Amino acid sequence: MATVDTPVEARRPRPLRQRLLGTDTLLPYWLLLPSVLYLVLFFVIPLSQAIVVAFQDRAGNWTLANFTDLLRWDFNFWPALKWTFLLAVTIVPLQLVTALLIALLINTRFRGSQLFLYICAIPLGLSDLAAGLIWYGIFADRGFLNSLLYALGLVETPVTILTPNEKWWLFGAVVVAEHWRATAIVLVVLVAGLQMISKDYLESAEVLGANRWQRLWYVILPLLRPSLQAALIIRTIFAFEIFAVVIALAGDFLPVLAERAYTWYFFRQNLQFASVYAVIILAISLVFTVLYLVFLRVREEERR
Repeated sequence: MATVDTPVEARRPRPLRQRLLGTDTLLPYWLLLPSVLYLVLFFVIPLSQAIVVAFQDRAGNWTLANFTDLLRWDFNFWPALKWTFLLAVTIVPLQLVTALLIALLINTRFRGSQLFLYICAIPLGLSDLAAGLIWYGIFADRGFLNSLLYALGLVETPVTILTPNEKWWLFGAVVVAEHWRATAIVLVVLVAGLQMISKDYLESAEVLGANRWQRLWYVILPLLRPSLQAALIIRTIFAFEIFAVVIALAGDFLPVLAERAYTWYFFRQNLQFASVYAVIILAISLVFTVLYLVFLRVREEERR
């Protein structure tokens, strides 16, 4: 009976990486697994529990009473909703314009552009609370701003900015601090998007006689739409969750939705009301996400 020789390649043991991770086609999924587990453990499960608690009473019955009771008993709900929306509609466009201008400047690849990008991205390494404390040290009565104004002879007494009697001063301080802290998030996304745009499009537009403004409006911005969409979605969600910067600069004198959720959960031990605030923030974020996906969607003919 004749025997069939096994090829040498078949007799070789599989590499350790293939034995542990499987084939190369499975490798990307294994690499994504830690991030997926993190999202499930720290976002999906707590969020699901918050949704369940928001729609149940203490006896475990499904109800909408938590929402009606919140509107009845929490007199800071409507001010918190107002200030959260005002912060979002002020901060997000301001950051988008600033980040776009800086990204376009960096995309010119001037000498030292990479160093300039790194400097602009420094706030990414700071937490929300740390950024708030930094700007508290600037805006306080004896902070850096008043010290500078006094040294220049512009004031004789400190200018009180962080005062509960002037909500719009607190609002402006939060806008400045949050603009400095989180513009880098949008900047990084837009810089990556600009680097993906082929120079052939810009050169073709220049050959056809388009000036810089026309190349920006008719070439760069349409091709940058996916990056703009992603940046707006991420930044708007974070804007409606603004918390630590507000606490550091304004305390509870400038109520926002996330601050009210924290107050009801930590100080008043009311899980239902805290969960209702979480559901409201989630609903608002989903609405804006859908709007961005609809109005900034990339059509199939634009992908070609």
